[in-house]
Order: sequence, then structure tokens, then C-alpha cells
Amino acid sequence: MGVTQLGYVGVNASNLDAWRDLTVNIFGLGERERARPSDPLLLRLDNHHHRIALIPGNTDSLAYVGWEVGSREELDALAERLNSAGVRTTLGANEEADRRKVLALYKFNDPDGNHHELYWGPILDHDPPHFGRAISGFNAGRLGLGHVVFACKDHNRSAAFFMKELGFRLSDYIAWEDADAVFLHCNPRHHSLALMNAVFGMKAGDLSHFMIETNSLDDVGRAYDMVRARNIPLVLSFGRHTNDLTTSFYVKSPSGFAVEYGFGGQLVDDATWEVRKFSSPALWGHQPQVQTEERTV
Repeated sequence: MGVTQLGYVGVNASNLDAWRDLTVNIFGLGERERARPSDPLLLRLDNHHHRIALIPGNTDSLAYVGWEVGSREELDALAERLNSAGVRTTLGANEEADRRKVLALYKFNDPDGNHHELYWGPILDHDPPHFGRAISGFNAGRLGLGHVVFACKDHNRSAAFFMKELGFRLSDYIAWEDADAVFLHCNPRHHSLALMNAVFGMKAGDLSHFMIETNSLDDVGRAYDMVRARNIPLVLSFGRHTNDLTTSFYVKSPSGFAVEYGFGGQLVDDATWEVRKFSSPALWGHQPQVQTEERTV
């Protein structure tokens, strides 16, 4: 029993126009029509109603991360497991579930204070997304949105929490310079969650980045050209990871944390997978492009 995918993220955004330009015009995500300027900008990758919610306001921060479970019974059981472990869960109101476009959800905080939600029953839209530019689409579906990476006070303790209480499995480790990271999966995607020590200027609880995966390397290359042409700050240059073999780049988002945009992540088969530890995050590329304190993995 455990979560099955990274379902959605919500971001508090003070510059919605810049976020829309990055996600829709450059990354090619589909957007849902907004009735009012105060409404969130809801972004689509696949047949889920939305995967990313950009919430307009005066602050910039991660608002929540949503994790899908397979049934209402499993949802209630996981919430009870968290409560028994001393982690307080709160059943989301019907209005909150409606905003997330799910049937039910529970809310809780992880050991570093990040806001998470467990949900069941995503609302699906079988009208294909109208992507923001010509693009092959996104590798989402049952693999989920992509992945999120957090800085932690004790990343090994946090990893043990997610594995014991929410059913994540260990993928591998990377340790380099002063950084140490552990990668966890909940479906065949190499990792839906990674946790690392608080380095490169990050504090415990900071979001390092979230990742979006395309269906074509050409989509990544074209987005990279657009980012460079517009002088949007890069965090890491074009490169390929050692552990999941994703080819990607990292851009500094309008809210300060990074967004990784990539292609070709390998899949995990739990029957044959071997956990390893790597001494570098990159096979090639992924050179830091901004100040050291803004680097990521």
C-alpha cells in the first residue's frame, strides 16, 4: 500500500505572466481558460484536468504537492497510518477537492514542513490538451507529473519517512561535492521524489525543483533555444544525468526555485533493479549557470 504517482503541484506565484510565458509558450503546456484574473492558471500535460496550478498572489512559494493513491480505502488507510505515526492529517473540504479536481484528499506536512496532499479519484478530461506550441506531448499518464526534489534537515530521515509511511521505494543515491541526495520511486518512473541535504544556499524545506518530461528530445532542444534567446536565467546547462539518464536543462523559475525540462528518463523494474551510489550527477553537461547558492541536482 502506498502512493502511485506525483499527481499535481501548486505554486504561489507573484508574476503569473512570466510563469505563463515559461510554461505555455516555451515548455508548451496546455492552459485552461480562466474566468477571473484572481483564478489560478491551471496547466495540462495529459488527460488529467490539470497537473500544475499557479496561484496568483504577492508571494512565491510551493503551495502543495499532491500524491495519488489507488482507492478510497487506501486513501483512508494511509491517512490512518500517518496519524498512528504521529503525523496529523486533515480531511480536505469538498471545496478543496473540487479545486484540485479529485474525489477526496487528506492534507499533511512532511518532516521538513512541506505541505503534501494524498488524494484519490482524479477527474480526467478526454478532450486532448491544446498545447501552447507545436510539441510531441509529455511523458505523464500513469507515471505522473514528473518529480519534485526537496532540501531537508536530515534527508535520510525524511527518506525513511516517505518509504515507511507512504510506500516509496529506493532507487539510488548521488553524493558529490558537499551534496548528498537519495532518489525514491512509487511507479516505474526512476524517481518521483528526491531528497537532499541543505546545500548550495538552500534551507531545510526548500523546493530545489520540479521536473517535466517530454516525449521527444527535440522538444527539449527547442525549448532550450528559446530560453537562451530570451535570456531567461539557466540554473544548469543542457546535460545528461548519471542515475536516471535523463537529458535535460534547468531554468530558474519566476518564483526562484528551478524547473527541470527533459527527456528520456529510464524506468525502474523492481524485480531486477539494483540500487547504486553515484559520485556525480551528470554524465556530461549540466554546468552551473548561476550563483553557487542556486545550484540544484
